[in-house]
Amino acid sequence: MTHNRNKLSLGIALATLTMAGALVSTAVVADDAATPAPKAAKHKAAKHKAEAKTAYASPSKVDILEAQLRAMQDEVAALRSQVRAPATPVASVDAQKVQDLDARVATVEATSAKQTSKAKNHMIYFRGGFAGNDSVMVATTSTNINGNSIANTGMHKEGWNFGAGIDFSLTDNMFGLMNKTELLGELDINYVDLGTFSSTIIDSGTRTNAAQSMLRITAAPKIKFFEGSKLRPWIIPVGFTMNVISPPSQVNAITELMPAMHFGTGVDYNIWKSIYIGTDVRYNMAFSTLNGTNVNGLTAGGSVGFGF
Repeated sequence: MTHNRNKLSLGIALATLTMAGALVSTAVVADDAATPAPKAAKHKAAKHKAEAKTAYASPSKVDILEAQLRAMQDEVAALRSQVRAPATPVASVDAQKVQDLDARVATVEATSAKQTSKAKNHMIYFRGGFAGNDSVMVATTSTNINGNSIANTGMHKEGWNFGAGIDFSLTDNMFGLMNKTELLGELDINYVDLGTFSSTIIDSGTRTNAAQSMLRITAAPKIKFFEGSKLRPWIIPVGFTMNVISPPSQVNAITELMPAMHFGTGVDYNIWKSIYIGTDVRYNMAFSTLNGTNVNGLTAGGSVGFGF
């Protein structure tokens, strides 16, 4: 009787495991129709199913039970690996696209801002202030005209200047040599007034007054530091100036043009938007006089500029 009871218990356990295995297999097959399981897990499950079929042919019921149990475990593991497999949500893909688009927009805006800042480094300016020569110009020398002697008096070394110019930005890093150091080309036109002097024909006593002035046209490189900041000191290492004097150098040897070198330093400050104020000191030096007329001198003063 005990033997019959054991056989009945074993039969019930076998039937229960068989039904559970069939249910799990049915769930896995249905899930496989929607999303395939990994190949390795499928292969392993198929192998154990084959072992189960072989076990049915064997007279040992314990072998049959073990084979079915292994097949069930393998299919459950395959189902779990499929459920746990990472998926890429659509929202994640869309979020990545939005991030890429934002990065491209930021790059375009940064490039545009840099180009705008670069354009603002061009400037047109107006300047004026003190002017002084190293010595009086002696614009008309004491000489004889038709037997008459001429005397000049009241000539001055100091006066005032006014002019305008344009700075054109060439590079904001000295062609890659110095960061935040800008190279510009400057064209400057400056008028210098040194007051009036008296010219008297001694024999007749005829006396006339004449204005004493110069026009300086300058082309020079300008180096500006601290690119991108409001305060911009600068220097002109050396430039070219053409001096046009009035009156001419001598009555009997009329010459008006004298080339010279141009040096300068100053600072500009951005007070609001593209409006700048500044101050500068410049010096013009020629290697010789113009028939006795000295054109060497400096200018110093302030300026107002407009960036564009």
